Amino acid sequence: MKTEVDIWFDPICPFAWITSRWMIEAAAVREIAPRWNVMSLAYLNKDREVDEAHKNAFAKAWGPVRVIAAVMKQHDNDAVLRLYTAMGTRIHLKKEKVSDELIAAALAEAGLPAELLAIAHDESWDEPMIESHKRAIALVGNDVGTPVVALNGVGFFGPVISPAPKGEDAGRLWDGLSAIMSVEGFFELKRARTVGPIFS
Repeated sequence: MKTEVDIWFDPICPFAWITSRWMIEAAAVREIAPRWNVMSLAYLNKDREVDEAHKNAFAKAWGPVRVIAAVMKQHDNDAVLRLYTAMGTRIHLKKEKVSDELIAAALAEAGLPAELLAIAHDESWDEPMIESHKRAIALVGNDVGTPVVALNGVGFFGPVISPAPKGEDAGRLWDGLSAIMSVEGFFELKRARTVGPIFS
């Protein structure tokens, strides 16, 4: 039996994207099964003062998370990953702007119904997205962002990595993270980041 591991992401977050690619690598060399969950940086920061660039990015970020929330409800875990991969490839690797066109192309690539695009503008889908978001925040607190990774009811923000380790290096990082998660009372480990997102 593979161990289920939850990961929460916002499709616009470059570090969540890198962590997700690491998780896929780790699952290839360790007996783990990632479950993909959406959270929202726009919702997290809705009552906070942010600079203009972040404000503009968050305004466009509601659509993708609504659509992913709908896929979580209406389809399976593999469909969520396919859609996230299609969105993330466009946003982070191809540097495309978040738009209806991007969402439509990602839906098509993921083999999902084109009608899901309408959900990007349907605020009624904020509720299931917020429900998923709050499950992550309940594990880690309100002063973090994406990604969040959880095992056996213990969650942490991160890991923040750049670039994503591959092969057995990915497995060793999972071994270390899962060991930390097993230690009651462990809360934080951090150092200053010296590189930006490396997607290769």
